[in-house]
Amino acid sequence: MQAEAAADGLAGGDPAQELGQRLETCYRHIHATAMADVPICNPALGVAATGFRIYGGRAFGIVTTPWFMNLVASDLPGGTPSAPAGMGMTVRIGLPAGEVDFIAGELAGIGRVDSCSLFSPVFEFASMEAAVETAEEAVRAFFDPATLEPPPAPPAPVNRRDLLRGNFGKREEPAE
Repeated sequence: MQAEAAADGLAGGDPAQELGQRLETCYRHIHATAMADVPICNPALGVAATGFRIYGGRAFGIVTTPWFMNLVASDLPGGTPSAPAGMGMTVRIGLPAGEVDFIAGELAGIGRVDSCSLFSPVFEFASMEAAVETAEEAVRAFFDPATLEPPPAPPAPVNRRDLLRGNFGKREEPAE
């Protein structure tokens, strides 16, 4: 991950973290204005940007608000813009943990922001701390290729005859 981050230009300031902070500011403003007193908001939650990193030339991270928790992908300021997509269109993005569907969008003051809803609304969170812990685990899972490892194979079925003969757990050697 660090090699890819260095290749994507994280040597100076971290543009993904900076973009996450800009998203936080934008959503705090939305919360204080357009979403003020809207009943789908969880009063226990605030706004947080979690785990922002550069991957494939875009910034990815989790944005938590009192009304949603989304994995977001955003174009970096001064970076190469992503392929055009109409607002509301589904965009499939390959991440280390697999393909993820995002809804393309625009956010005033930010630009292109594609979102994948993880929770909406977010009433299952009793505190901001619980929501941020969930966001940290989720962002880790999306960028951990180990999440793609197949589960272990189920144990071989028990053969009733072997069980009754006391051969449970023994494997027969192939006949030569």
